[in-house]
Amino acid sequence: MPLKRKVEIFTAGCAICRDTISKIESAACCDGCETVIVDTQKTIGAERAKTLGISSLPAVAIDGKLLSCSTADSVDLDELKEACT
Repeated sequence: MPLKRKVEIFTAGCAICRDTISKIESAACCDGCETVIVDTQKTIGAERAKTLGISSLPAVAIDGKLLSCSTADSVDLDELKEACT
């Protein structure tokens, strides 16, 4: 049985971030994954984002590793699906 992965979606609560969250959730790319929404407007969320080197939002990390697709203008769902396999 594969390990359960932790998917962190970093957001500032804006419309673009909400749209990305919806896309990720509807893609069901990580069946059985634990999905966590990280609010970077809160201190703990901002600190977590800094720890991972996040400089733009939205961003996605799986098991503590920032996906390269998160460093572009949007999250690449294909890369996310590949990272979850």
